Amino acid sequence: MKLASLLISLFLLSSPTHAALNKWVDEKGAVHYSDTVPADVRKADVVHTLTGKGQGVAPVTNSPKTVAEREVELKKASKEKEDTAAKKEQEDKRAADRAQNCVAAQQNLRALEEGGRIVTYDAKGERTFLDDSTREQRINEARTTVSAMCD
Repeated sequence: MKLASLLISLFLLSSPTHAALNKWVDEKGAVHYSDTVPADVRKADVVHTLTGKGQGVAPVTNSPKTVAEREVELKKASKEKEDTAAKKEQEDKRAADRAQNCVAAQQNLRALEEGGRIVTYDAKGERTFLDDSTREQRINEARTTVSAMCD
């Protein structure tokens, strides 16, 4: 019986009490919180807590969102995630295509510079050999293409 009355009295004594919490900034710019304001402080703000005695209603900014609001936010976040993934996929594809084009341009330049005879086919299907001036022109074009495709 003594233990029960002791526990009950401790419980009643430890109930939360409401004290104003003050916030002020000292001359060094440090922020302080206390239940009493020192005499040398000119301005102190009262900090309101979300729970405690004497508080009527929680601030509107901290009220929970409705199911519809959460659903809209979820849809918006998933749409942004999908858009980001699609954009990254396009950039990756573009980078892969650029790398493939670079390799092809380098191979074309190497084939032109090796010095063997180069055969081309015209619209009728007849084969012709490149002369030296045409070959130099194509080498210059291939070098330009390589410099443009390969960074």
